[in-house]
Formats: sequence, structure tokens, C-alpha cells
Amino acid sequence: MIFKKSLSTLLLLCSFFLLFGCSSSNEKDDETANYSAAELYQEAKESLNDKNYETAIQLYEKLESRFPYGQYAEQAQIEVAYAYFKYSESESSILASERFIKLHPQHPNVDYAYYLKGLARFDTSQSVLNRWFSQDISERDPKNARKAFEYFSELINKFPKSRYTPDAIKRMYILRDNLAKNEIHVAKYYMGRGAYLSAANRAKYVVGNYQKTPSIADALAVMVEAYRKLGMDKLAEDALRILELNHPEHPATQALKKTS
Repeated sequence: MIFKKSLSTLLLLCSFFLLFGCSSSNEKDDETANYSAAELYQEAKESLNDKNYETAIQLYEKLESRFPYGQYAEQAQIEVAYAYFKYSESESSILASERFIKLHPQHPNVDYAYYLKGLARFDTSQSVLNRWFSQDISERDPKNARKAFEYFSELINKFPKSRYTPDAIKRMYILRDNLAKNEIHVAKYYMGRGAYLSAANRAKYVVGNYQKTPSIADALAVMVEAYRKLGMDKLAEDALRILELNHPEHPATQALKKTS
């Protein structure tokens, strides 16, 4: 019994010394161990400017851990979100931006955090959309594009005069066009599968929700074909008439006229 207690005590002491030794070793190896908040921030900022994003992230996080209050910690919280974005860590960038918004809702630069959220999700959505043509259509998911659109909408609604709003609006137009294209791809997929009603409904959704996008003509063409397949001749004629009136130059217009 005494032997077991002694062994337990010995193991506990060994663990303590090992942990203490590792901690001391880490502190010695860390050149920033005795840095002030200002010095840590300067190092992080220089790494960010040098595009050494991983190091910048580590330094910003050290800064906030060691000096959780004050102007340097506050600035680190928003700049680390940008560093994550540039490091292609979109999810971490969004989380950091949301945290900044929650902690500093009245900050004079909080609009940038809203913009950065949209930018990070936009970056993700574009990466997915650019892979469309090498991916099976049934697997395509526009949720990132929809979320980016939502984040940018939040920015322009809360801060209509923000300097980031004009760029957000431009990106929203891109997202809107891409979302409309996605609907057309799905509608054509349904056509190929013989699901004509689903195809018509997808195309109708584009016409109702994505006006002034290049996909409107494609949507009307799908509606004409789908309604014809369903024997809904009146609806097919109406869709063809609108297509002829608004998009006479579209390749499908003349082709559909010849088969009417």
C-alpha cells in the first residue's frame, strides 16, 4: 500500500516537472514572450502586409490572449478576420467577423466586418460555381451563393452609405446571375429526365425572381418546351410570345417558332 502511494506521488511529480519543463522551453523559444501589446500588434501587422498570413493569424491570436482588452486587442479581432480570409480560411474569417460584430456593434468600422462576412462567403460560392461544369448537376448546391447574397444584403440595409456598399452591390449582381444560371441548369436536368412539370416550375421561378438576368431567355425557352411536352399548349404559346417579344435574337426563339 505504501509502495503504491509512493509510486503515485513519484508519477505525479514527474508529470509536473515535465509540464513545467515544456512550458519553460516554449516560453524560451517564443521570441514574443516579453513583447508589449504594441510590439505584438506591429509584428502581426508586418506579417499581414508581407502576406505571411499564417504567422499574422498566430500573432493576432497571441495578442488577444495576452492582452484581451484595449485598442490593440480590438484591432486584432478585425484584422485576424481579414488574415483568415486571405489565408483562404473562409469559415474562420466569417466566425471572426461575427465575433467582432457581437463584441463591438457600435464600432466605427463594424461595417467592414459585415462586408468581410459577405466577401468570405462570396469567395466560397465562386469556388463552387467555377466547378459547375465538372460536377453532376444534381449535386450542385447554391447555398453558399445564397448566403453571400444574404450577408451583402445585411450590409447594404444596415449601412447604405458605407464605402463597401457599392462593391457589395456589384457582387450581388454576380451572385444573382449565378443563382439564376443554377436554376436553369437544374431545369434542363429535369427536362433530360422527363420531369417536365418540375422543369417548367424551375424556369417559371427564374422568370418571377431573376428579372433582368441573362437567364430569362433560357427560362422562357425551357417553359415553352416543358409546356409542350405536358400538352399545355396555351401556356407554351404565351411563353413563346414573350420570348419572341423580348429576346428575338436568342438561338432558341427561331428554333421554337419552327417547331410550333
